[in-house]
Amino acid sequence: MADPAFRPKLAAVCTVYRKHSHTQHIVDRFLEGYGWNGTHHHPPMDLVSLYVDQHPKDDLTPDRAARFPGMKVYQNIADTLTLGGSKLAVDGVVLVGEHGDYPRNEKGQTKYPRYEFFQQIVEVYRKSGRSVPIFNDKHLSWKWEWAKEMYDTSRAMKFPMMAGSSLAVTWRIPSVEMPTGARLREALCVCYGGVDSYDFHGLETLQCMVERRKGGETGVKWVQAYRGDAFWKAFQEGVWPSDLFYAALCRSHTLTPPRPGFNDAMPTVQDLQRMAKNPVAYRYEHNDGLRCTMLLMNGVVEDFNFAARIDGRNEPFSTQMYLPMPPGRTTLASFFSPLVNNFEKMYLTGKETYPLERTLLTTGLTEAGVNSLHQGQVRVETPHLAIAYQAPNESTFWRS
Repeated sequence: MADPAFRPKLAAVCTVYRKHSHTQHIVDRFLEGYGWNGTHHHPPMDLVSLYVDQHPKDDLTPDRAARFPGMKVYQNIADTLTLGGSKLAVDGVVLVGEHGDYPRNEKGQTKYPRYEFFQQIVEVYRKSGRSVPIFNDKHLSWKWEWAKEMYDTSRAMKFPMMAGSSLAVTWRIPSVEMPTGARLREALCVCYGGVDSYDFHGLETLQCMVERRKGGETGVKWVQAYRGDAFWKAFQEGVWPSDLFYAALCRSHTLTPPRPGFNDAMPTVQDLQRMAKNPVAYRYEHNDGLRCTMLLMNGVVEDFNFAARIDGRNEPFSTQMYLPMPPGRTTLASFFSPLVNNFEKMYLTGKETYPLERTLLTTGLTEAGVNSLHQGQVRVETPHLAIAYQAPNESTFWRS
């Protein structure tokens, strides 16, 4: 249980603070509060220091510094954590390394400096002789070796760490959880977005569900990506199960009507080929034999839909991870509220509410999918993703 007298001081380390950035959606919730279960919730903690790496013309940093004088802006990460002193002076760190003007490599990955920021944070921990919890937004790093080092460092230094996507904790329609101990053979996610960005969200959608299966998570042994003609060939040859594809599609609120005046019609393969804009699939197998497929289908849907085949059930088990996008896209982004609420608890209790191993695995899967595409859509063996863990019994998605 959290000590009711303990009011943590937080430091935020961010890439850019502009409208619609992840920094705005996350840091603003600590400064302004947010709607939660019918109330305007103000986190019982204080964000006292801020580092922002880039300052474009639409930078929100000056506004927030002026309106929240209890939060001081620093010019480097060390001062942000020490409050300008020589020792760690905060009780938790929020690391948001998403958005901003950063280079891309030859694979198309944006080289966000999450690892570099993390290293500077940990250096303060080492010099201070103590460490505090960290939340890292989205995947750990674009590079597997760095992601694994971040995970290993958190475990070696024994500080709580959480990471990942809102998809695992947002509302679900219907509001269902994968039964603990279910026997799964196939799982699938139909979603949208780009490679090295929303593919991670699709993989988190899958993983937060399948990790609850009988025996727990066992890791992944290979990944193969499909794009263009190879995607449609795999689709028509049944590389991934069509019944699960259509079960997931039936959960979508944004399914594009295949023909004018037929809003309830299911698209045929020919319709999908006309509607989909450069679709991408990641097909992969877990070490216990479970096979999963993540499908990015821009032009078909604009949401995240899950389906699985469970032994003992005649019908597919399916739901939508609901991201309520208002007009203008991400104006409010309410789905960040359950994400922030989950890692708030970590700062108060010193305990992770969901496993960091999940995000380590989805980080590795994202990189493996990108590598498969870059290497000509070959099958990529992933012995390094033999990541075994047990999901918590308690569900962490938003039921409000």
